[in-house]
Amino acid sequence: MSSKPYDFRQFQAELAALEQSQPAPKPARPEPRPKPLGKKAAEAARIARAREEFLALRERHGLSVADVVAFFPEEEGIAYLQQLLAAAEQKPRRRKKPAE
Repeated sequence: MSSKPYDFRQFQAELAALEQSQPAPKPARPEPRPKPLGKKAAEAARIARAREEFLALRERHGLSVADVVAFFPEEEGIAYLQQLLAAAEQKPRRRKKPAE
């Protein structure tokens, strides 16, 4: 049984033929970076995320406002309830009337 020597030039020729027969893959486009948020937008996003997490926890464990307030020391719980009541009682701001 005789075997032919497989030389490096033959290997390079076969490899070049394979590369030419396959289409070149498109280069992957990097994903654009999200724009950094401003201070107010970042704070609003943080508060919204915290609110969502809190509401999910409250619903999952069946907590009421009293349960949540009872978690804090008494003085802080009372202050928190007073803030909620004051925010609910505030009058809406008056808007400027359009100039005629």
